[in-house]
Amino acid sequence: MKYRSLFLAVAVSLALTSCGIYKKYESKAEIPAGVMGVTESSTAANMVSWRQFFTDPLLQQLVEQALASNTNLASARIAVEQSEASLKAARLGYLPSFSFAPQGSLSSFDLSPVSKTYSLPLQMSWDVELFGTITNKKRAAKAVHLQAQCSEEAVRSNLVSAVAQHYSMLQVLDRQLEILIQTDSLWNASLETQKSLWENGKAYSTAVNQMESSWLNVKTQIVDTRRSIRSTENSLCKLLAIPPQHIARSTWGAHAISTAIARDGFSAEMLRNRPDIRLADHMMEEAYYNTQTARAAFFPSLTLSGTIGWTNNGGGAIIDPGKLLLNIMGQLMQPIFSRGKLRAGLKIAKLKQQDLQNKYVQTVIDAGNQVNEALADYQATAEKHEFYHRQVATLHDAYTGTHELMDNGKASYLEVLTAQESLLSAQLNEAMNMYNAAQSLIALYIALGGGGE
Repeated sequence: MKYRSLFLAVAVSLALTSCGIYKKYESKAEIPAGVMGVTESSTAANMVSWRQFFTDPLLQQLVEQALASNTNLASARIAVEQSEASLKAARLGYLPSFSFAPQGSLSSFDLSPVSKTYSLPLQMSWDVELFGTITNKKRAAKAVHLQAQCSEEAVRSNLVSAVAQHYSMLQVLDRQLEILIQTDSLWNASLETQKSLWENGKAYSTAVNQMESSWLNVKTQIVDTRRSIRSTENSLCKLLAIPPQHIARSTWGAHAISTAIARDGFSAEMLRNRPDIRLADHMMEEAYYNTQTARAAFFPSLTLSGTIGWTNNGGGAIIDPGKLLLNIMGQLMQPIFSRGKLRAGLKIAKLKQQDLQNKYVQTVIDAGNQVNEALADYQATAEKHEFYHRQVATLHDAYTGTHELMDNGKASYLEVLTAQESLLSAQLNEAMNMYNAAQSLIALYIALGGGGE
C-alpha cells in the first residue's frame, strides 16, 4: 500500500511538473509606439502591392521576370521546400517505425554437416509521447518552416527593390546623357563662335583653347555615362538571370512611383509586414520549443519495440519447417546522472532564448531607424527639387545672356565658360536629386515590409 501511494505521488508530481512542457509559444514580439520617431501617423494608409507602387509597365515586366528566374530566390524557395519536408517528418514522429530485416547463416563445427538458419522478421520501434518531446520537436520544426518562408519573402522584397533601383538608375543615366548631348551641341557652337572671333582678331588663342578643353570634357562625360548605362544594364541582367543585353525602359517621369506611402503616413504596426521582424519572432519561437525539449529530457522516456516474423532458429535447435516468432518489449528510461549534459543543455537553451529576444528588439529598432532615414531622405529631396528647378532656369537665362554679350564683345570667354559649366552642373544635380527621391521612396517601401506578392 505504501509503495502504491509513493508511486501515485511520484506520478502526480511528474504530471504537475511537466504540464508546462506542452504549453504553446505566445509571441512576446511587440512593436513599441514611437519606434519610428515623429514619422508615425494615426491615420496611416494600408500597404499596397508592388504592382500598385511601381506603375511603370516595363518595370513591372522586369520585376515579374526577376521573380520567375532569379537564382537566389529559387534557392530560397528550395529552402522552404526542405523545411516543409522536415516538418512533415516531424509530424510523423508520433507513429511507430517499421523495418524488414531478413537474416540467414551457414555454420559447421569440426566438419559436421552445415546448419542453415534463417529469420524473416518485421521489426517495430515506437517512441511513445510522454512529456512533450515529440510535440515540441514538431512545433520547433514548424517554426523553422516559417523562418524559411520569411527568408524567402525577404529575398523577394530585396529583389523587387534591386530591380526598381537599377531601373531608375538607367532612367536617370538616360536623362543625364540627354543633357550632356544637348550641352555638347551648345558648347560646340560656342567653340565655333570663339574660333571665328579669334580668326577676326577679336579674341585670343587661349580663349579658344579653354573653350575647346571644356567641350572635350563634356565628350568624356558622355563616354563615361554610356559606360555606366552598359554596366547598370549588365547588373540588371544578372538579377534577371539572362545574358547581358539592352534593357527596354521608359523615359524619366513617364510613370512616377507612388508617393502615397510618404504622403499619407504610416503606423509602427506596419513594421510587422517586414520579413526580418517576423523571422526574428519565429526564431524566438523555435528557441522556446527547444527549451521545452531540453526540459522534457529530465523526464522518463518510453520506447516500445517488437518483432514478428518467420524463423527456423529455435535457440538450441534448428526447426524445420520454420515457426512464427513474436516478440514485444517495452523500455522505460529515467535519466539519473548524465554528467551535467541535461542541465547544460537547458541552460544553453534558455540563454539562446534571451539572446534572440535581445536581437528581436534590435531588429525592431533598426527597422524603425531605416523607415525614419528613408522618409527623411525623401523629404529632403522633395524640398530641394524646387530649388534645383529654379537654379537651372536661372542659370539657363544667365548662360543665354552671357553668350549674347560675348557675341557683341561685351563679355569675356571666361564669363561664358563659368555660365555654361554652372548650368551643366545644375542640370546634372537636378537629375540626380530626382533619382535620389525615387531611391528613398523605394527604400521606404521596403523598410515598411513591401507589399508581398
